[in-house]
Amino acid sequence: MDDQFAEGNFLGLPDLEGDADIIVASIPYELTTSYGQGTAQGPSACIEASGQVELFDELLGEELPAGKVIRTIEPWNGEGDTLQQQLDGIGQYAAEQYASGAFPVFLGGEHGILPGILRGSPQKVTLIQIDAHADLRDELDGEPYSHACAISRSLDEGAIAVHQVGIRAYCRQEAEMIDSDSRVNTWFARDVMSPCSGAKAWSEWLDSISQIQGPVHLTIDIDGLDGSLVPATGTPVPGGLSFWHVVQTIETAFEHCDIISADVNEIVPEEETPLTQFTAAMIATKIVAARIANMR
Repeated sequence: MDDQFAEGNFLGLPDLEGDADIIVASIPYELTTSYGQGTAQGPSACIEASGQVELFDELLGEELPAGKVIRTIEPWNGEGDTLQQQLDGIGQYAAEQYASGAFPVFLGGEHGILPGILRGSPQKVTLIQIDAHADLRDELDGEPYSHACAISRSLDEGAIAVHQVGIRAYCRQEAEMIDSDSRVNTWFARDVMSPCSGAKAWSEWLDSISQIQGPVHLTIDIDGLDGSLVPATGTPVPGGLSFWHVVQTIETAFEHCDIISADVNEIVPEEETPLTQFTAAMIATKIVAARIANMR
């Protein structure tokens, strides 16, 4: 493993014997980022920052690992001479985590990891997506597997549908797809964050994801949060979700849906302050806690 990706255990937890209940798997992938760089170092920075996250979770009423085995595994090796070979490699890496029987939490890396993850999924899933961007482009700069196309390519990979929230940066072609494609269900940031009608729109979002049937993959691009919370992510965008919006989405999804896996992506290390990677670590920790609560 390359020294730049050497890392400890998520949350600083000790290695425990026995089969893992939850796997934390890093995918340090960055090939198609179009603005800020650094997502390849994001997963290791997130794991390092997680060592400062408090282990007590009010949903559990106790400290993590709460009697479960949370295992941090070796990152994806990054091998592949072409983008498609790398995506296939991500798919093989993801398939190994699913086959272990543990719940996988993938840390990225750019959002372009998502189609690769779905190549390794043993089931066709509905996506719950937190994001600033719709990621429904046909291509960006001639590349159909750009991070800006992650949801379009995931639908091509067999995702059944997507429920996305926090969207506030998208092109005309994406707007047309949102209007015309029944698989795409979008809650715009301008609606859920509205001072006047935001509470109603937010309630509708939570109700919508609560009704999803079948297996679900939760994908969280941290730029779905307001840019003030994640200033170092690849494309920070103002007007986004609060941390508590994300927490409520995670808790609601795990309470009502069959979540089989999750990813937290577009993590970029922040040099002046660990705010961006620490926020990502807090979100990943909430996913772990919500999964454990769901297992009870």
